[in-house]
Amino acid sequence: MTKDTSRKAPFMPRQAWLVAVNIGLLLIVAGTALPLFHILGLPVRIIYSAGALTVLVGRLFAPSVKGVSLRIRRLCRLEVWVGIIFCAGAFFMWYMPQRMDWMAFTLAGALVQVYVSMAVPKALASEKEAGKTSDIRKK
Repeated sequence: MTKDTSRKAPFMPRQAWLVAVNIGLLLIVAGTALPLFHILGLPVRIIYSAGALTVLVGRLFAPSVKGVSLRIRRLCRLEVWVGIIFCAGAFFMWYMPQRMDWMAFTLAGALVQVYVSMAVPKALASEKEAGKTSDIRKK
């Protein structure tokens, strides 16, 4: 039995903006989880802030969507707001480090991210059924 090496690896993104967003989201998760292990202070704030900024920059430099409905374009624009929400959380982490206001922004950003990640494929599938869509992100 031969192994098919012509297939692309499904979990390895090739676009730099997508790699940046994934790294940023992992940094946010790490910055959010470290206080659970009683690691507090400057390293946590730096990790979370770097992740928030990386997500925002990655979403800003993502290619625009072409050839899709207005709903999908708006959902993709909503991803930029996720980065802004995380950056607001980073601001509150630095501004009031003794309070947990940043956690509310983290949860809000995560909620919007989860919604968009489920709504975009559903909207793409409904457009594909209607037969009026092409590739979502043009290079």
